[in-house]
Amino acid sequence: MHTEAIDPPGIAWQRVSPQYVSVRLVEWAVANLAAVLILSAPLVFVLLGWWRWPPLWLAVTVPAVALVVALWRLALIPRQVRAIGYAERGDDLLIRSGIFFQRSMAVPYGRMQYVDIAVGPVERALGLCTVKLHTASPGTNARIPGLPAMEGVRLREQLAARGEARLAGL
Repeated sequence: MHTEAIDPPGIAWQRVSPQYVSVRLVEWAVANLAAVLILSAPLVFVLLGWWRWPPLWLAVTVPAVALVVALWRLALIPRQVRAIGYAERGDDLLIRSGIFFQRSMAVPYGRMQYVDIAVGPVERALGLCTVKLHTASPGTNARIPGLPAMEGVRLREQLAARGEARLAGL
């Protein structure tokens, strides 16, 4: 991983579950199937003779470009999942993500107001969850998707305890 420019040195990153790729693939399929079908409607109407506009070349080009973009995004999903990581440090939780546009966020334990776990139907079927961190500032809210359920519960309890300890020390 080439994130040295934004990563603090010496961090042992925890990775999300490789099964999270499956969750992202289902999300991709639902979103892109709908988009390509909607963008293909003018082509179908032109071929059936119901519409005279747009011209055939435009009616073909729009869904074709959408399909190429969708396939490009599909190819990136495994790499995007591998780029997600988190690390628990003494005073904060580091979270990183992204391959082209990388993000590394430090969330101080004392700023956490509450931590919750969200589970969608695909995540539930795979035994995964998403840990959501809520802070005093919406700009520092964070999430860690694709965690095994037991790790999500452990992390939620650990972060909540650390947050309470830091708040009590204020």
